[in-house]
Amino acid sequence: MTDPKCPSQMDYYLVGRDCYECSTGNAVPIEKCLKKYDLEYFRIARKILDCGDWIENKRTGKKCLTYMGDMMKFDLSNTDQFPLLTTKKVNLRPIVAELLGFIKGYDNAADFRKEGCKIWDANANENTQWLNNPNRKGENDLGRIYGVQARDWRTADGESIDQLKNCIDKLCRGEDDRRLIVTHWNPGEMDQMALPPCHMFYQFGISGNGKLNMCLYQRSCDFPIGIPFNIASYALFLKIVAQITGLKVGSFTHMMWNIHVYEDQIKLFEEQLERTPQNSPRLAMPKFSSLEELEGSIKTEDFTISEYNPDPFIKYPFSV
Repeated sequence: MTDPKCPSQMDYYLVGRDCYECSTGNAVPIEKCLKKYDLEYFRIARKILDCGDWIENKRTGKKCLTYMGDMMKFDLSNTDQFPLLTTKKVNLRPIVAELLGFIKGYDNAADFRKEGCKIWDANANENTQWLNNPNRKGENDLGRIYGVQARDWRTADGESIDQLKNCIDKLCRGEDDRRLIVTHWNPGEMDQMALPPCHMFYQFGISGNGKLNMCLYQRSCDFPIGIPFNIASYALFLKIVAQITGLKVGSFTHMMWNIHVYEDQIKLFEEQLERTPQNSPRLAMPKFSSLEELEGSIKTEDFTISEYNPDPFIKYPFSV
């Protein structure tokens, strides 16, 4: 190991990534093997503090403690435990609501609000750069953001491609061709988005034991505010797609590039790391068997958690 404080990813695996019980399923009956998913979040958090560099972000005018390139991996198989952080309270409702909005291809903040998610309001109506963009269609418009690209990617000749449905159709047939990718990053339409995508693309893969796995690549990672939200959102997305396709749930791998904590978040971030991770909560999902059924009859409140005993909410400063 080159540096005990800043191990490489390979160093990390060499020293033993998973606990024996969780990696083998033998020492403890699987139904009694409780997971503390915060520990994976804490691992990267400490690397930011120990190995990060102070870099000024020109867009926000703030300094960020920045760590370039790492990954988290969450084993979601054989459990209904869910990676919602316990060292600060995280509200599940807007996570579910935003995800359903992405799946439905929403391009309007009012539609997200109806689902139960208000986090797109500012990007739609308070972002000066977007307000002055001639492509903006009016109040609440978000343009061709995440879900629009996933469900209605436009080719040069105007053809519409439903990337998500294409992937799900292949998965339902048991196909795993290494091309099960959905991308939000569309260079030709960046000027038509209220916000360029931070989580740029994701990929599905079926392992030999019939488990569905997902990998996400994220270019920009506000670790205290955004990443807990992103972890839960894509872990839920994996569970949703597994239920639709009839596959077992596998692992969620989160690849991150620019991982940062803003200067006005540092003190609160350090206080969060003083807290003790608890057993992760349990997730209950409604029954659905197709993408169309999910889009048509499933509501945000149909997804619930139990056994969630988090530490108090932390109001981190948000940088637009």
